[in-house]
Amino acid sequence: MTEFPGAVPEDRAAVQRALIEWYDDDHRSFPWRETDDAYEILVSEVMSQQTQLGRVVEAWREFLDRWPDAGALAAADQSDVVGFWTSHSLGYNNRAKYLHTAANQVLDDWGGEFPTTPDELQELHGVGPYTANAVASFAFNNGDAVVDTNVKRVLYRAFDVPDDDAAFEDVAGALMPEGESRVWNNAIMELGGVACEKTPACDAVECPWREWCHAYDTGDFTAPDVPTQPDFEGSRRQMRGRVINVLGEYDELELDELGPRVRVDYAPDGEHGREWLRDLVGDLADDGLLTTQVQGDDVRVGLSE
Repeated sequence: MTEFPGAVPEDRAAVQRALIEWYDDDHRSFPWRETDDAYEILVSEVMSQQTQLGRVVEAWREFLDRWPDAGALAAADQSDVVGFWTSHSLGYNNRAKYLHTAANQVLDDWGGEFPTTPDELQELHGVGPYTANAVASFAFNNGDAVVDTNVKRVLYRAFDVPDDDAAFEDVAGALMPEGESRVWNNAIMELGGVACEKTPACDAVECPWREWCHAYDTGDFTAPDVPTQPDFEGSRRQMRGRVINVLGEYDELELDELGPRVRVDYAPDGEHGREWLRDLVGDLADDGLLTTQVQGDDVRVGLSE
């Protein structure tokens, strides 16, 4: 039997089955997960590179309403595509230009049909290895095992895989069921996104890998992007994270709307009240993460673009 770095369980089939069943049972719903159209998936991947997924949904739908396929996008004026990108705060405008150029390539070089392999997809302008593999996986079920920061964190914690890119590649590839890149890559990224974030939620979301997980067994949830294991519960760092997470679901909130969503014991005039929250929000604004707008006695808070 092939040996892998770390402590990969011998019964890989059980590990695979547990994750896929967990994902199939309940996962976050995004419209691009309900399609295998390569163009629609490429648009979602490019939009998601610098924008929170909740905000991408509306922009993605509007973009596809306006330019429903590669032919429509290729025929568009590039300045209109860039204008859409800017008006929806989707990050660097170059990404809009890359999409427009890639659509033209699909028409001119591929006869209107998207290439199907990660290597071929990388020939499209602005499409790097990660995006190419995502489109190959989700559109054609023809990708490799994804290895991003979240997946590395999962593998490091769950199976004690050393912090080494080659080791992560080996283990990720060995764990993915052959010919199942669509469901597997969605599932392991979902695991990293909801269960094994920097602050894990193992029991809350019933992580399917708890019985094998080295971190769950030892209580040590450090990872390549989580270098220490500080006293987290109730800390200022935890509260900062909650503010960011809450505002990711809302465009803006007033302090007294934000407070109860950050702390259940929030009371405007209490110890953890309006002054405490003003100070916390002020720090985040100084770090460039939030914007604040004073409206009379109220302060409205939102995420920075």
